[in-house]
Amino acid sequence: MSNVKLLFDANCSYRLVKKLEDIFPASLHVGRTGLAIPATDREIWQFAKEQDFVLVSQDEDFCELSLLYGAPPKICWLRFGNAPTEFVAQKLREHSHSIHELYASQTETILEIY
Repeated sequence: MSNVKLLFDANCSYRLVKKLEDIFPASLHVGRTGLAIPATDREIWQFAKEQDFVLVSQDEDFCELSLLYGAPPKICWLRFGNAPTEFVAQKLREHSHSIHELYASQTETILEIY
């Protein structure tokens, strides 16, 4: 069982949690965190950091926060624009090994998925 938890930003479908629970169990959508809706990037960042999530987003702002403050949290940056949930889920499945490597890495902080 995976120890990597994904936190999906508001620009990602909440349905991804269920679609990926077999490989990323304990993942969460930001809408289910108890944070204010809408939460600020800094609030989401802090939650991901404190709860040991890899933050999944299409938002470049999280990469900028990572460059400014370092990790944690690690960032999985979806670079393919708006896409159907099934497509996003498939991309994350295809890159699941890389996501696990990112989580375990002592040096890598951002994974870009195209």
